[in-house]
Amino acid sequence: MIQILEAIDKERMAINTSLTQKSELGQYLTPSSIARFMASLFTRNKLIEPRLLDAGAGIGSLTSAFLERILVERTSRSVQVTLVEIDNLLRSKLELTLSWFHDDLELERIVIPDDFIEWAVNQLDSEHSLFSNSIPRYTHAILNPPYKKINSNSKHRKLLSSIGIETVNLYSAFVALTIELMEQHGEIVAIIPRSFCNGAYFRPFRHLLLEKTAIKHMHLFNSRDKAFKDDEVLQENVILLLERGGEQGDVTISTSQDDSFSDYEEHTYAFERIVHPTDNQLFIHIPTTNEPSFLERYPSIRYSLDEIGLQVSTGPVVDFRVKEHLREMPDESSVPLLYPNHFSGAFIEWPKQMKHPNAIYVNESTSKWLYPNGCYVTVKRFSSKEEKRRIVASICRPDMWDFDWIGFENGLNVFHNNKQGIPMELAVGLYLYLSSTAVDQYFRVFNGHTQVNATDLRNMKFPNRKVLMDLGRNYLPRLGELDQQEIDRIMEDML
Repeated sequence: MIQILEAIDKERMAINTSLTQKSELGQYLTPSSIARFMASLFTRNKLIEPRLLDAGAGIGSLTSAFLERILVERTSRSVQVTLVEIDNLLRSKLELTLSWFHDDLELERIVIPDDFIEWAVNQLDSEHSLFSNSIPRYTHAILNPPYKKINSNSKHRKLLSSIGIETVNLYSAFVALTIELMEQHGEIVAIIPRSFCNGAYFRPFRHLLLEKTAIKHMHLFNSRDKAFKDDEVLQENVILLLERGGEQGDVTISTSQDDSFSDYEEHTYAFERIVHPTDNQLFIHIPTTNEPSFLERYPSIRYSLDEIGLQVSTGPVVDFRVKEHLREMPDESSVPLLYPNHFSGAFIEWPKQMKHPNAIYVNESTSKWLYPNGCYVTVKRFSSKEEKRRIVASICRPDMWDFDWIGFENGLNVFHNNKQGIPMELAVGLYLYLSSTAVDQYFRVFNGHTQVNATDLRNMKFPNRKVLMDLGRNYLPRLGELDQQEIDRIMEDML
């Protein structure tokens, strides 16, 4: 039986699916090592006459791992599997994969050649029809759903909205639909991007997941590019074990460097460490050590941005929408336009010779997007592969230029006070806090991708305003001289 999954793995490697097709479908096939691990997470005493759903089944790697476990552990003689796969090439391989199990199992197979979202919505719609039988429910589901954004006016978005599911990516749509198709206490194992853990766009999905399932287990790969290394996928993934209608208790969190699982470790955490009871955004934190969390270590860090008199917003200037008003270099009719490229250590360096413009023309069309000259702390929304830090901050000083207004491009987050500047001492204190290694690690517990959104920063906790002001006052004179080690020491002493 072991040879079957290895044969499937060779088939996966041999399939000549172009990068264009992968981009169109957003689908990446699951390596056998990950498939086996995912199948191992199901509760053993529930593997009796299972009814399995595999949404976006590919060539059947996940279903095969599930069936392999049934055979090895001899938990059931009969199994029903429902596999949904839209791609003709993959589906032809899928039929062959299933045929390998017929001699060893009473296997009832249903292969559905449809778009999963359309099929699942139709199934769920029929539940509410007076003239239809009750829809089939599944005891188990295993899935590696496609990763692709859903356009707001697309057919998929409208179908999902018609049954009350609001989400922005195919992967979260697949998981949401799968949850709705499960019977009570049915189990779901899915490998998905970690981006759903935070951010405003995924809040409705988090609400559905937390309301209708219990999180039992989460597995993280420490290396972002190892889970699907054959496909060159640079994505931080998490494997979830969910129980539909289960009672939420402690959560097992495991880690490994890559899909060999050779350095596998696991710990158990109280659910309050996963989703903080007072967090109305329902951010999902994934701690990876039993040491006290950042907020437990530093109880003085408990203040929201509102409580310290600050707000954070995404830079309002979307450059391609105001292209005709941009200037390569400033002139008498324009003002500074700041990009992430202007970051240079603790302070903004402007103007710069670069591919982006340095200035924006001031007129009726652009003035509404500008901020008055002042002191602001800016944070990159997107960190590059070369940057070790997730949060990269810099200070914009009012004495850098003689202009009345400033433009902040959309690739920045801006800390401000009602769209006005903030005191320099507060800006320096905030910069040092955001630039510390401890805060970067704290942020990574709930942020699993390279994007840093204003909502994520808004959800963080901070020291009080006086502590930040004192910090800035003490270190403003030598801010440009401080290296990472000194910043970390300063923050440790302060906190």
